[in-house]
Amino acid sequence: MSDFGLDLTRAEEELDDDGTAGEVVLGVLDGGTDDEEWIDAVRSGNVLVLDVAGDLNALAAGFAREIRADGGSLTHYRGFLIVTPPGVDIDTDRL
Repeated sequence: MSDFGLDLTRAEEELDDDGTAGEVVLGVLDGGTDDEEWIDAVRSGNVLVLDVAGDLNALAAGFAREIRADGGSLTHYRGFLIVTPPGVDIDTDRL
């Protein structure tokens, strides 16, 4: 087999990876978690899937505006609040 000079180190450096890939975080939105914790999680690139246990408007009031101001998205679906960081869109076309 011929050697064609593939430089894997250089190839990895060229990949478009900004390091913001996060995780999907499952939680319960019941007022027991500090709003700053949700904001920090989304700013770290995580997607939140929160089971809403109570009045959504009251429970999300402390972080929803800030998430939106940062470019994130919030969608209420079947009792869950899905919160995404900037650049991660929620496609609701099939609903």
